[in-house]
Amino acid sequence: MSAGDTFLADAAATGDYGARLAGCLTPGLLVFLQGELGAGKTTLVRGLLRALGHRGAVKSPTYTLVESYRLPSFTVHHLDLYRLGDPEELEWLGIRDLLAGDALCLIEWPARGAGVLPAPDLVISLDYAGGGRRVRVEPFSEAARGVRECLNLIS
Repeated sequence: MSAGDTFLADAAATGDYGARLAGCLTPGLLVFLQGELGAGKTTLVRGLLRALGHRGAVKSPTYTLVESYRLPSFTVHHLDLYRLGDPEELEWLGIRDLLAGDALCLIEWPARGAGVLPAPDLVISLDYAGGGRRVRVEPFSEAARGVRECLNLIS
């Protein structure tokens, strides 16, 4: 593993990492979640949402494409573009409205929205590694620069 990577032994560790991440993310960020099927993207989001105060079910938006959570502090939009037929379908989903506010937007399979989605503030990659997962957090905007440092402080 390279510098900046974190090893996650199992689903519980992935959820815990999502909970730590919740304390480092701010409203208005666009976060791309990358990884193969089953790599733990939704598990990470579930941990994040729980840490932000969501108490209901957290399901993968694979079929609905978008799930929104109105939380005490701000709104989180969780999108899964795996089943998106064409990037232009994002317009039908109201992507401009989802990204225009001060919600935190988490997008799985962002490559399927290429040409319509703007550049992310942060990319979180999950990969299979040694019986668990490896997670890497890469900031791409000034707004997201402190996320990796924040995670290091609370680890």
